[in-house]
Amino acid sequence: MGVHGLTSFVEGNRQFFTDLKLRNTHLVIDGCSLYFRLYFNTGLDQTRGGDYDAFAKVVRCFFAALSSCGVSPFVVLDGGMDETDKKFRTLQDRAQSKIHEAHSLSRGHRGSVLPLLTREVFRQVLCELGVPLVQCIAEADFEIASLAREWRCPVLTNDSDFYIFDLCGGYLPMTFFEWENVCGSASECYIPARRFTVNRFCSHFNHMNKHLLPLFAVLTGNDYTNAKTTEMFFSRVELPVVPRRRGSQSNPRIEGFLLWLSAFTNPVAALEEVLEIMRGKQNLRKQLTAGIQDYQLPATSSLAQFFSNSQVQPFDPLKLPPALMSQPEWLMRRLISGSLPPLVLDVLVLRRALLTPQVENSRLPSSHNASVNIRKMIYGLLLLRNATQGNAGRGQRARGRGGMKRGAMTEQAQGLSAPCFVEEYDRIELDLRRTAVEAQLPTHHPQLNLNTLDQVAVPVRRSALLGTLGVTEQALQIVDPHLQLPVCVTYFWAHSSTPKPSRSLLQGVLLGLVYGELCRSNTMFGGPPTPFICQRLDQMRMNSAQRRGVDLGVAHSLSQWQSCMWAGTYLNQLLCFPLSEPRCAWLFSGTLLHGLEAALRGGHQAESLLAGAPVALQLYSTLLGAIQGSVFQDQSAQHTAPFPAAGPSRQRGQGRGQGRGQGRGQRGTGGRGRHNRRGEGHAGGLYNMFGMLTCEDELDQY
Repeated sequence: MGVHGLTSFVEGNRQFFTDLKLRNTHLVIDGCSLYFRLYFNTGLDQTRGGDYDAFAKVVRCFFAALSSCGVSPFVVLDGGMDETDKKFRTLQDRAQSKIHEAHSLSRGHRGSVLPLLTREVFRQVLCELGVPLVQCIAEADFEIASLAREWRCPVLTNDSDFYIFDLCGGYLPMTFFEWENVCGSASECYIPARRFTVNRFCSHFNHMNKHLLPLFAVLTGNDYTNAKTTEMFFSRVELPVVPRRRGSQSNPRIEGFLLWLSAFTNPVAALEEVLEIMRGKQNLRKQLTAGIQDYQLPATSSLAQFFSNSQVQPFDPLKLPPALMSQPEWLMRRLISGSLPPLVLDVLVLRRALLTPQVENSRLPSSHNASVNIRKMIYGLLLLRNATQGNAGRGQRARGRGGMKRGAMTEQAQGLSAPCFVEEYDRIELDLRRTAVEAQLPTHHPQLNLNTLDQVAVPVRRSALLGTLGVTEQALQIVDPHLQLPVCVTYFWAHSSTPKPSRSLLQGVLLGLVYGELCRSNTMFGGPPTPFICQRLDQMRMNSAQRRGVDLGVAHSLSQWQSCMWAGTYLNQLLCFPLSEPRCAWLFSGTLLHGLEAALRGGHQAESLLAGAPVALQLYSTLLGAIQGSVFQDQSAQHTAPFPAAGPSRQRGQGRGQGRGQGRGQRGTGGRGRHNRRGEGHAGGLYNMFGMLTCEDELDQY
């Protein structure tokens, strides 16, 4: 929720904290606060789409530091938006602000925008490390505080609400958590931190009753409080004069209000005085009482049982939003484990999606337009569960010669269900706007039903995914399982994005996949020694001196790729992983891809950059054959070039590929291309040569 102005006031007054040597304890961590903090405070790229490989290293280092000090972390993530919509205006304001910050970054100015796949990278790294994690149904603050209270352990977060919750283990603000400065001997390592407790805080305000703090939070203003209520109260109340102190952060309104509250012995008397001052009616009493109740923690936490036994239901079904009470158990368990994203909760509960702004060309339509057909299928699977049961046979006859037409519904699907829409909030120019996006079911398999989706045969779910992405099963035969989804997404991106990616950018994306695969193999499996290739490609990165001049054409196209990867990953998750889930940290590095594209456009050949590494060359050739070969087959019927040729560098602010033919290739052509014979010849060699480099990932079949 967040109490306005409280963080800067408390953190600016050293006397409210005690020093702590953190070791040998449980630690409840606000996961969203943590990944924001780790990304923004370690100097990682934001302008060019993010460097996820570097971010994954930071996350691993953080949890290694905890482990070295005997600290057992338990991570809790936020879920979807609140069903009451009491915070939606705040969320809209933040999204609008991020649109302007992304635009500022695109112009070489200051801003702060979290790259799109950061949360997914964070979740995957935690799973690899075995760090316990749970995702809440909505905002996590209350559940985090309840768990920490039951375990009597500290909380690590960056949320000012934790200056209000009464936790005996205390609140550790991330600002003062020195995880990079592990101290002490090997047997007694500790992390220096500062701990805040409500008791110490209240002692500085005439030993006020700590139960008055929730009323203080509600009236001072949090994300749920009506701003008019706050201003009305402070315009009428007479607060004590606050003496100015040297070396401390001053906030006359906060300090004066705390001193004013300290005169009351209990919250009931204070509330009555507030209502008297505001001449409040019954509705104001209800509003303030409900706000106070948000800070009243239960005696026990359901998360405590879930962390000790994942089979336990962590949330009371009777307290769930009505839309979630009837959802299948498999879906709820995957939501709680974080294996499905908050987007699923928002669509099920509110039929709404708030899309994350990216750094792109603001003069062009949002990069999320490229992935809209994938999102339509996600919405359809979630909302159209009873549309077409029992009509599977006729669905096959609805296909044309070219296979699946992306974004289309079969006749029986259209006839048996009323149109269903999801409200999407996304950028139009520099404004946050709402649009209605129709939910659709995969044309190949309109009989898919959410209740039994986990029981559907893998080939059927796989066919639904490939049909949505427009890729044939045959095209994937030469690709290792853990790279199949990135290949499908890249193929889909090449068709659906406008303006179309250039040949140099496609080659750069594939080189990025090769680079990530080499690094993944060397890091995780001790693969063959190919560090010289990684070093050679690393030299192509945009360095800090180059980061102000952003090629907006490249940035926009790569943002489209990320949006397609984001949506494709979520569709794969919802379909219970018919394709192996790739590790996002190895798929995309923005500074590398911008540098590679510039080098390729400037005359470098992709093959020359991989010279001396037959395994890397073989992988690149295989990926190019799987993607480009199918593109050639599809495009040959249209007599157009599959990608614009690399041309001269564009000026900042100009979109790539604008002009003649810019909209071509969006038509649904999935399944039309035959397998590329040139790529087919590489299949045997790929598995023989590349088998030395990687250990096969298990297909995540559930």
